[in-house]
Amino acid sequence: MGQQLTMTPQLQQAIRLLQLSTLDLQQEIQEALESNPMLERQEEGEDFDNNDPMADNAESKPASEAHDTSFQETTTTVENLEEGDWGERIPNELPVDTAWEDIYQTSASSLPSNDDDEWDFTTRTSAGESLQSHLLWQLNLVPMSDVDRMIAVTLIDSINPQGYLEDSLEEICEGFDPELDIELDEVQAVLHRIQQFEPAGIGATSLGECLLLQLRQLPANTPWMAEAQRLVSDFIDLLGSRDYSQLMRRMKLKEDELRQVIELVQSLNPRPGSQIESSEPEYVVPDVIVRKDNERWLVELNQEAVPRLRVNAQYAGFVRRADTSADNTFMRNQLQEARWFIKSLQSRNETLMKVATQIVEHQRGFLDLGDEAMKPLVLHDIAEAVGMHESTISRVTTQKYMHTPRGIYELKYFFSSHVSTAEGGECSSTAIRAIIKKLVAAENQKKPLSDSKIAGLLEAQGIQVARRTVAKYRESLGIAPSSERKRLM
Repeated sequence: MGQQLTMTPQLQQAIRLLQLSTLDLQQEIQEALESNPMLERQEEGEDFDNNDPMADNAESKPASEAHDTSFQETTTTVENLEEGDWGERIPNELPVDTAWEDIYQTSASSLPSNDDDEWDFTTRTSAGESLQSHLLWQLNLVPMSDVDRMIAVTLIDSINPQGYLEDSLEEICEGFDPELDIELDEVQAVLHRIQQFEPAGIGATSLGECLLLQLRQLPANTPWMAEAQRLVSDFIDLLGSRDYSQLMRRMKLKEDELRQVIELVQSLNPRPGSQIESSEPEYVVPDVIVRKDNERWLVELNQEAVPRLRVNAQYAGFVRRADTSADNTFMRNQLQEARWFIKSLQSRNETLMKVATQIVEHQRGFLDLGDEAMKPLVLHDIAEAVGMHESTISRVTTQKYMHTPRGIYELKYFFSSHVSTAEGGECSSTAIRAIIKKLVAAENQKKPLSDSKIAGLLEAQGIQVARRTVAKYRESLGIAPSSERKRLM
């Protein structure tokens, strides 16, 4: 004798739908609509009785009769018109629906006027292009010999997405056919022509050369141009280590003068290739919408994210209960699968609603005050509140997003570990990260806060955090160490 849990196909389907993201769920629904004739989508504004989506043939007759009635009424109206009525109703000269000017204005209505400076045609009409295709397009506009064009194509293929030349010129030169007799000077000359392409600084072999190429394309009367060129050419290492005293001594500049030179260098782009976005933007569709109404936080599902489904009443009416033919068996099975699918969707929505409601109930402080008011929360807390297993809560919160007045967050964002406070309470790691970010933003840039100093400031607020924990949180926020955050004021 023993107990075991048997996963029925219906339970397996419900669990699989539960862990799908919104985009994957929409694809799953589309596949179900295409494979199961019993399922149909409810369009917006469609008026029908959908109180019981699991109904069989009860709805089929009224729906068919309504369809037939509307058709008969339309036919009767047309047949009752006599020929005299047609002559009186239709004039000899029919008015034109639209003029050419109207059609032209309609087709061009989406285009802005010529004086619209904020409109960019390429960003609205063109798909994302790669850096190589962008450079090849510019190459086709430059007249050059076939050999130079072949060298240019090879050089462009060697440029990485950041805009730098990955292979050395010697390696590129050795890769050509020896019969072509291509020398290193030819490759270097073609590279100089590519380095004049957009974006500025493309095709450089080092960071200093990249910045120098961008400086050379600035107007000649740019202030501190010569000093900036010397800085990126000879003292780029000292600039990276932020040894400002050594820079002032070697370049013979005062502190205010060096600051202006560094500001000019910092206005350049160290990764010019990143300006060309090759991938299409990915949009996040929230599953849950949270809004405040009369000092109360309301949670509701995003109805536009998941289409509403129902059983096709007309097809369901064709199923005969006592018939055992192959066609009737197929339709009965399709009807049962449609019911299961709709029920699994309803179960997914109910579970998601329960979990989201408990998260909002627990994290009201975050919604009102921000990250610093985030409370510690683990999967066990929500699982205990809704009466489900932690694995179910993990599936619900994965790749599900919540739209709040503070932005769109994944449901897992609201879960965080806790750190003990001096008063015996708990503080979430998310709140500690927010405090660290706030302290760094308000620090003296001449003397940035070290990890030990930040740990001391947190301890003064009653939060006991070790230095290595502060370093881990700082790195997760993308904040550089104190030695790299030092600025010359």
